[in-house]
Formats: sequence, C-alpha cells, structure tokens
Amino acid sequence: MILTENKHFELHQVKEGIYAAIAKDGGGAVGNAGFIDLGDKTVVFDTFNTQQAALELKKCAEEMTNKPVSWVVNSHYHGDHIRGNQIFHSSNLISSELTYRKAKDIQPERIKGQKQDIAGLENYIQTLQSEYNETKEQKTLTQIHFLKEILSSLPTLTLTLPSSTFLEAFTIHGTERTARLFTRGAGHSPCDTFLYLPEDEVIFMGDLLFVKTHPSFFDESDLDNWMHTLQELSTWNIQTAIPGHGPLGTKSDFYQIIQYIKDVKTIAENAEDAAVINIPSSYEDWALKELFEKNLKQLAHMQKNKMEASSIHD
Repeated sequence: MILTENKHFELHQVKEGIYAAIAKDGGGAVGNAGFIDLGDKTVVFDTFNTQQAALELKKCAEEMTNKPVSWVVNSHYHGDHIRGNQIFHSSNLISSELTYRKAKDIQPERIKGQKQDIAGLENYIQTLQSEYNETKEQKTLTQIHFLKEILSSLPTLTLTLPSSTFLEAFTIHGTERTARLFTRGAGHSPCDTFLYLPEDEVIFMGDLLFVKTHPSFFDESDLDNWMHTLQELSTWNIQTAIPGHGPLGTKSDFYQIIQYIKDVKTIAENAEDAAVINIPSSYEDWALKELFEKNLKQLAHMQKNKMEASSIHD
C-alpha cells in the first residue's frame, strides 16, 4: 500500500510499523531505503543518494512513528545508500566495520572530485537538455532530473560516517519488535548488511537483492558468496523482501538473482563480444538494461584477472 509519494520515492507500508521507501526514476534517492518502528525507537535503513531525498525520508519516519530516528543502518558504502547520512547526524549511525572503512577510504575523494567538477556537471546537463529539446526522449529527461538532484546536493554535501560498527551481527531491541543486522561478507559490495525482522518475517536486503532490475557487478563483488548468501536466506522465514533497487519482492526474487548470476557467468565464459549478446528473454523486461552488457564485460575482466593471478602463482 502506497501511503505517500514525492519526487524522490514512494512510501509503502509493508506491515504495521514497517515502511519501504522505493526510489523513483529521476529523483534524488536512486537506491531504496525504509524505516521501522520498534515501539520505543525508530530505525532507518539506508539514507539515499542526496540530502534532499534523505530529508524527506526523515520527515516521513518522524511523522509515521511519532518519534525521532534513533538508529540509522548503512547496508554498504556505495553513495546511493549513504550520502544522505548527514541528515541523520544526531542519530546512532551503524554499519559493518568493513563498510565503515571502505566509506572512509573511498568516498572522500569521490565527493571531492564531484565538488571540483560542478561546472562540468552543469555543462553536461545543458548538453543533455539540448539533446532532449530535439529528441524528446523520456530517458534523457529522466537523466537530466537525476543529474540536477546531484547538482543541487553537491555544494552542501559532507560525508557523515557511521559512529558504530559491528563485525558479523548486531541486534537492536525494541518494545514492539527486534531488528537484527547481519553480514555474510562480500556479495554486491565487499560487505553487505541486511536487516531482518523475525517477528514480522520482513527483510531489508540492500543491494544483495534487485527486483525486476539488472543487478550491478563490480571488481569487488563476490558473485559466489552473493549466491551462497541468497541461498541461505531462502531458508529463512521471509514474507516480504525490500530490495536495494526495484519494487518490493519475496523469496522467489532471491532465486531469480541467483539464476541471473549463473546465466551471465555462463554467457561471459562463452561470449567473444559482449556488445553483440542479446539479453536473455527472462530478463528482457527488467529495468537498467544497460547493466547487462556492463556485467558481461565485468565478468570477462574478473576472469582475466583470476587467470593472470593464477599464472603468477604457478
């Protein structure tokens, strides 16, 4: 059930006291987020890509739960899940220890580089605007809106790191329900955290789960452990899964991502040119189609690096 929406996200009530903020194309959210009323405290899961989207999330959380946000969880260090942290500076921010270290090591330079190239971003937006004036393509207009949100956020953006960390698990006890944080290590990122609500059989997955959306692979991804984690979670009591990207899902979506990874791995092993490979019919209707070719190239790159490393040790 959609309770409200703005240009950044749609707010869905998953169950009484459990809310998912599903990102809208062209807004300042990019990734999904959400919040949970534990009874005596409120927990936010991820903080979006911009301060303006995070501010809307905070307002919704405080209005719906009628209390300030006590805890904020960062699922991993990628910008679309942590760049809204500064809006929650008075809350307890928590992540895995590795997520904290990766954010501290990598994000400052990324943010600094973007701040130094604001003029370049403005010029690029103008170029896209001219293109849109000619083509009227919706995809271009969505990209313009997205980049304008980035542009709006950069002047006042500051990196706010988690103040607490954990290694493998952490529990936040409430008077109405319990939030359990876990990491099984690398998957989409070097360390992905998920939040499980056992009494409600609801799980916030971060980017371990993409629903009807092509996932993104990186050099730092561990596809085998990613599949292993999803396989483990498929045995848990879960009715609803909130993904990092895409609409609300269920455990059946775990199997779809496992199969996607297997399929793309097989195609990459046999493909000579990723650019000429058609998207398999099972994934034709998924969002972010451009990631399919990127993932094939990424897998080919990872396989090459593995072979080179193996030859060095031989």
